[in-house]
Amino acid sequence: MRILFVGDSMTIGAAGDYTWRYRMWQHLGRTLPPGAARIVGPRTALHEGSHAYADPAFPAAARGHLAGWGEGWLHMAPAVGAAVADSAADTLLVSLGLIDLGFYTDAAQTARNVTRFWSAARTANPLVRGVLLPVVPNVRAAHDAGFAAECARFNVLLGKAVAELSQPRSPLLLASAPQDWSVERDTYDGTHPSVRGEHRIAAAFAGALHQAWAVGGPYEPGPGGLRTAERTAERTAAPATA
Repeated sequence: MRILFVGDSMTIGAAGDYTWRYRMWQHLGRTLPPGAARIVGPRTALHEGSHAYADPAFPAAARGHLAGWGEGWLHMAPAVGAAVADSAADTLLVSLGLIDLGFYTDAAQTARNVTRFWSAARTANPLVRGVLLPVVPNVRAAHDAGFAAECARFNVLLGKAVAELSQPRSPLLLASAPQDWSVERDTYDGTHPSVRGEHRIAAAFAGALHQAWAVGGPYEPGPGGLRTAERTAERTAAPATA
């Protein structure tokens, strides 16, 4: 199994972040036999080319991704074909859409880019499968009713696209939104995931993989589960920055 993470700034992360990609790598290492999953992708850096991950022991071989700050479905649709072909990825974990709706395209246009994305991915690998995360509204949605409505509309269209585009030999899954998401608790600036947010995003993907395809197991970030991880983060996290 060759996994490619696809996403925007919430996925690539910035200097000092662990990233939800790191959380998924840990989860897969705990729940799959050695060598059963490999993380692949053309990029390995955080935002602005930084390699200052919060855990320097995060191995270079597991840092692969196709994610970019300010990049959405609009940007990844023309890029995913080469990424899949070059990395031989067979499983895509995709978190995109917020940046599209915020700056580039409306919900309907964004949904059309979802279709273009999967057409390109399947041209590179007709057997590729994917798990898609609904847009997680950020702090803007709390103050901009129009933006909040576009996020909700896109999530409906994304669900329809997943149902229509899924194929027996190239299945697609719509993950559940991260459980109990809170902008105040699960982000450090109203958009980008905090330690607790990273765990919640990883848990959403892990749950879909396990429940639908029997990949891995239930998400368990450490002894005592997510609540213990949250209490630890509360004691050790640096002050939030915008």
